[in-house]
Amino acid sequence: MKIKALPYELSVCKVADVSAIDLNDDIFFVGKTDEELSLVCKTTSVPSSAVARDDGWKGFRIEGVLDFSLIGILSKISTILAENKIGIFAVSTYNTDYILVKEENFERALKALTDSGYQIEYGF
Repeated sequence: MKIKALPYELSVCKVADVSAIDLNDDIFFVGKTDEELSLVCKTTSVPSSAVARDDGWKGFRIEGVLDFSLIGILSKISTILAENKIGIFAVSTYNTDYILVKEENFERALKALTDSGYQIEYGF
């Protein structure tokens, strides 16, 4: 399976409302519950009105469109990283999964996945 490393730093934020989000940015994730509105975006795109933010994340995505019938893909990756004491923040889209790790663990995470048979591709 191929994994593509994303070439930029990401931040995980809380925002007060969606009007603060740059909907023209090439990558961002929004999650809303009855308790909060969360945003994952490039660090350079964090809204100035963010209520809270955690910088220093790097990410990678599982390449290709993942059929909903596929089982255990994210579980396998998260297990490999957990065995290497690397925490994750996972985000899923309709097509695929994105895994974020803290920047200081990024190269170690990619090496652990490579050692487990994953092919790593860099950049967009």
